[in-house]
Order: sequence, then C-alpha cells, then structure tokens
Amino acid sequence: MSSYAARVRDTDIASLADALRRAGLELPPEIRVTLIAEDDEDAATIPKWIVGLASGDRDVVIFPTRVLSYPYDSLESVVRHEVAHLALSTRTGGRPLPRWFHEGVATSVDSGWQTTARLNLLLAMLVRPDIAELTRLFASPSESDTAQAYLLSALLVHDLRERHGPAIPGAIAGRVAAGVPFVEAFRLETGVTPGAAADEAWAGYRRWTAWVPAVTSPSAAWTMILVLALVAFLAQRRRRARSRRRWDGEDFTSPE
Repeated sequence: MSSYAARVRDTDIASLADALRRAGLELPPEIRVTLIAEDDEDAATIPKWIVGLASGDRDVVIFPTRVLSYPYDSLESVVRHEVAHLALSTRTGGRPLPRWFHEGVATSVDSGWQTTARLNLLLAMLVRPDIAELTRLFASPSESDTAQAYLLSALLVHDLRERHGPAIPGAIAGRVAAGVPFVEAFRLETGVTPGAAADEAWAGYRRWTAWVPAVTSPSAAWTMILVLALVAFLAQRRRRARSRRRWDGEDFTSPE
C-alpha cells in the first residue's frame, strides 16, 4: 500500500479546502485515512463496488485497487469525496443528513457536475425520479442503482447551488447542527421542500436536453444520445487504462 499511501499524502489540501469553503464547509482539523488491500479479510465484507467509506468527523477507509468506478476518477478523487463527507458531519455536529444530500454534496465538492455525468443521467432518467426514489436507489444492493442514485443526487445538489448559491450545503448543515430537522432546515434556506427542489431540478435538466428532440426525430435523438454516451464511456475507459498503467509502473518501480 506504500505507493497508494504516498499519493494520499500528496493530495492537494489547499485546493480541497477551497472547494469545501465554496460549499460553506471547512476542512476537518484531523483526517485519518486507512487503506485496505483487496486480499484483506475486511475487504471481503464490503461490496466490490464500494471504493471508500467515511466515518464520523475524521476517519476514512479506502480500497485503492477498486478506484475508477463512478463517481471517482482517481485515488485523489476518492480522498476529496470522502473528506467532503467528514466536513459535512463536522458541520452538523454529528447530526444525521439524508444519504442523497451527503452524496450529492460530496460529488459536487469532488468534481462538480461534468458533461459525461449529464449524458449518463440522460440514459438513466427514463422515468421521473423523486426524493423517495433516491432513498430507494441508495438502499438497493445493486451497483447500477447506486450509480444512478449518485447521478441524481449530483444533479439535485448542483441545481441547489446554482439557484441558492454555492454555499447552500453548509448553510443547511449549519441549521441541522442547531437542532433543526433536515426538511425544515432545507425549507428555511431554500424556500421549498426537498421534493419541490427535486421537481425543479428535473425540470431544469429536461430544459438542458430539450434541444435534442427539437432538432431531430425521437428515434434518431436516442441514437445520437447513445452514440455520445458511448464516446464518453470509451474516452473514460481509455483515461482509466492510462491511469492504471501509470500506477502499475509506480507500484513496480524500485526506490533505486
């Protein structure tokens, strides 16, 4: 694990702290990262598609050989994502937040809302989702359901930050820290309920993609979407393969 540990230590903390500040959060004063190899007995108890886990306000567990599955692009991305969870927990004083809010904020702090994610979500949104659906998807043991839940959560939090300012996550978490229930804290800061905010986000996303059927037939539109998604997927796979080769080279290069 030494090469992975070195990369974790080299995480750009200043950049991460800045991203957290924009979200209304602060970098935790202490971060303890534990790396677990895939052949460790502890790894056998965790589903293969789970890459990292955050606990409390300082502890992160990462399975580094599992990196490069959505929403992560690199080991550094996992660190940023999990530290964002710690920052949220610190901001609320340990009081609970909905899973969709936690994951949406962490994804937003890590990498924002990228074009590839938009295309992936377009393929996933064959039906109209809502907050209850997000909860069900996160509770599912299916990797595909969880990936879709990450996409939907990222979209919702992105829309919240666009409408109410980038620091809205910290503002909501701050009210929760004061003892206000999450739904009420959400309403006080945004003026709407989480369900209404979801409706606004889905409507806004559909406007973002409205040009597709406007310029071509429905069948051709879906063909084009699939082609774009395939191109994005292949580009992502190629980038991941390059990263794997680079990391393997680092792993097997001696200190001399």
